[in-house]
Amino acid sequence: MRICHIALQGCLRLANVSYGITADTGGHIKYLLELVRASAADLDVTHIDIVTRGFENDKLGEAYAPDAGEVSGKLRLIRLQDGEAAYLPKEQLWQQHQALCDAFLAFLASCGELPDLIHAHYADGGILARAAKERFGIPYLFTGHSLGAVKRQASQGVSDEEIERRIAIEERVLEAADAVIASSRDEAEAQYSHYDGIDSGRIRVIPPGCVLDRFEDATPSDTVRGELQRFLREPEKPILLAIARPVRKKNLMALLEAYAGNAHLRKQANLVIVAGCRGLMGDLEQECREVIEELIAAIDRHDLYGSVAYPKSHAPCDIPAYYALARETGGVFVNPALNEPFGLTLLEAAASGLPVVATDSGGPNDIIERCGNGLLVCPTDRAGIAAACLDILSDEDKWTQYSEAGSAAVRVYDWQAHCAIYHRLIKEITLPEIAPSAHNRMLVCDIDNTLLGDRAALREFLSWQQDHRQNVVLGIATGRSFHSAQAILAAENVPTPDVIISSVGSCVHWYDRDMRRFVEDAAWSNSLLRNWDPDALANLAVALGLEPQGFLEQKPGKASFFVGKADVNTLAEDLRRNGFAGETVISHGRYVDLLARGSGKGAAVKYVAQVLGLEPNQLVVAGDSGNDIAMLRACRHPIIVGNASDGIGDHPALAHAYIARATHAAGILEGVQHFRKAGLW
Repeated sequence: MRICHIALQGCLRLANVSYGITADTGGHIKYLLELVRASAADLDVTHIDIVTRGFENDKLGEAYAPDAGEVSGKLRLIRLQDGEAAYLPKEQLWQQHQALCDAFLAFLASCGELPDLIHAHYADGGILARAAKERFGIPYLFTGHSLGAVKRQASQGVSDEEIERRIAIEERVLEAADAVIASSRDEAEAQYSHYDGIDSGRIRVIPPGCVLDRFEDATPSDTVRGELQRFLREPEKPILLAIARPVRKKNLMALLEAYAGNAHLRKQANLVIVAGCRGLMGDLEQECREVIEELIAAIDRHDLYGSVAYPKSHAPCDIPAYYALARETGGVFVNPALNEPFGLTLLEAAASGLPVVATDSGGPNDIIERCGNGLLVCPTDRAGIAAACLDILSDEDKWTQYSEAGSAAVRVYDWQAHCAIYHRLIKEITLPEIAPSAHNRMLVCDIDNTLLGDRAALREFLSWQQDHRQNVVLGIATGRSFHSAQAILAAENVPTPDVIISSVGSCVHWYDRDMRRFVEDAAWSNSLLRNWDPDALANLAVALGLEPQGFLEQKPGKASFFVGKADVNTLAEDLRRNGFAGETVISHGRYVDLLARGSGKGAAVKYVAQVLGLEPNQLVVAGDSGNDIAMLRACRHPIIVGNASDGIGDHPALAHAYIARATHAAGILEGVQHFRKAGLW
C-alpha cells in the first residue's frame, strides 16, 4: 500500500519537532507522526508520503522551506510551494487553498505511482484530498482533530465569520470523504451530528494509540515532592490531581469549587492542579491569565491555603512523577473538562495505576467503558464531582479495582492495534470487494457476552463464519450504539458484518459492498418516530424514579435509564398504566431501555429478514441477557449461550430455545450445529 497524508498546519518535521513553537504545532502532529511510524512497520505498507506546507521564516529556521524535504525509511516529507513565503497560522490557510491544490496536484502528477489512498488531517488538508479525488480518483480518509461546529457551540472566542467559513470548508471535505476517522463515540455521534455532509455509516471510531511507557513504571521524584511541600501542610494525604491547560473549557474552577464545597473531601484529600507553566502573569495569553487569577482568587476566598497546590512550572519528566505520587498517596486523577474530545491524560493516569473521575462529555465515555478504571460525572455538577472523588477515596476495594483496571489502557490504546484496524479500513476502501453469492440463511448475534467474551472461541467462530460467508448473512443485534458496536467489533478483528441492528433495535445499518460503507435504513428509523414523544417520556420516567443514562445513550426511538428508585419488578406495568405504549427492556437488573412502539431487537430482526426475503426457518439468533429476550422469542431457532444472565434460560416464552452448554461464541457454534444436524437451518 502507498499512503499519502496531508497535514498543512504548524511546523512539521519527521523528527525533533519543536512542539509549541507556534500555536498550531501541537497534538495533531504528534498523532500523525506516531501513526505513520506504526503504519510503516506493516510489511503491506510500502511507501508513506507526508505533504505539508513549505514556508520561510528567520525565527523558525530554514528547515521548513519548500525545497527542504526529508526522508526516513518508508517515510518521505514533502513541503509544497504555494507562492506565499511567510508562515501562516491555521486561520489564514484558506486563502491559499487554490495555490496549495495546484501544487499538490502537480506533485501527484510528477509521481511515478499514485498513492492508493490519501489521509487528510484538518479541513484544509481535506480540500487538497478532495481535489485529488476529483482529478485522479484517489479515495481519501479524513480526520478532523478539532471541529468548527464544536467551537461554535462552545463559543470559544473565534469570530462568527471565521467559524462559519471553517464549518463550510469542513462540510465540503466531509461530503466527498470515503470514510471519516473519529477518536471516540462522542466525536462520531455528537460532534459530527452538527454536519450535513456526513452520514453515520461513513464514520469509523478508531481510538488513537498512545505511547504510555514512561507512565507505567513512573515513580515520585524528589523534585515533585519538594514542589508540593511548598504548598501542602499534610502532603501525605491522598492527592486529587488535575493536569490541564488553564483554559475555560478544561473547567478547573468547577473542580476547585467542588473541592471547596465539600468538607469531607477537604479533610480527606489535598488538591493539586498542574496548569501549565508560567513566568510572569502578564506574559500569559489572556484566557490563561484570567483562569489562573480566578483560581488563585478562589483559593483565597475559600481559605484553602495548605490544602491546594498550583505549581508554577514543571519539566516534561515531572508529569509522570505527579501521577506516580498521586497513586502512592491513594489519590484520584480528575478531568472535569466541559468537553474532552479524546482524553489522553486519562490514559496517562490509567497507565500509572491511578483511578480517575472524568467528564461524561466526550472521549472519557469510551475510555471508562473500555478500561473500567473510574467514574464519569457531569462537568457542571460540582457536588457530583466531589461525591465521585469521595466514593473512590473512601472505598479501598474500589480504588484497587480501578487502579488495576487501568492497565487495560496500555493494551487497548496501542498504535499497533490502531494500525491493524486502520489498515483493514484502507484495504476495505481500496481493494475490490468479492461479491457474495445468494444468501439463503442468516445468523444474528448479540455482542457483549455472546459473540465476545472468549477470544479462543471467537477465533473458532470466525473461522466457521469465513467458510460460510458466501451464503450466510452475519448480523449483529446489540444494545450498543452503531459506532460503539462497530468499534468493538473492529478491535476484536471481527469482519465487517452485513447488517448491524444497534441501540436495542432502534437503528439498522446495512453494509453496502459496492459503496464500501454502512448505510442507515431510513425507512426503519422513520417508522419508529410516528408516536415518539421523548419529552413526555422523560417526565414519566422521572416520576417513576428512573435515572437517565448519558446523552450518548439517548437515540430517536430509544430512551435509556438506570433503574434508580423505580421498582424493577413492577416497572413495565407501571409504565403501561401511565400510558407508555412502547417496548420496555430491562437487563442486568440495572439498565432500562424504553423503545418506540413496534421496535426492539425482535422486531428489527424480523424486518431485516423480510428485507432479505428470508423465511423464518432460515434465521438463527443468539443472545445472553434480558435485552435479547424479544429477539430470542421472535425467532424459531434461538440460541441461549451457556453464560446467559437475567434468568433467560428459564423464561417461559423461550422454551423453544436451544440452551448451549458452551459459553460465548462457542455456545453460538454449538447451537448452530444443533439446528443444522436437526435439519432445521
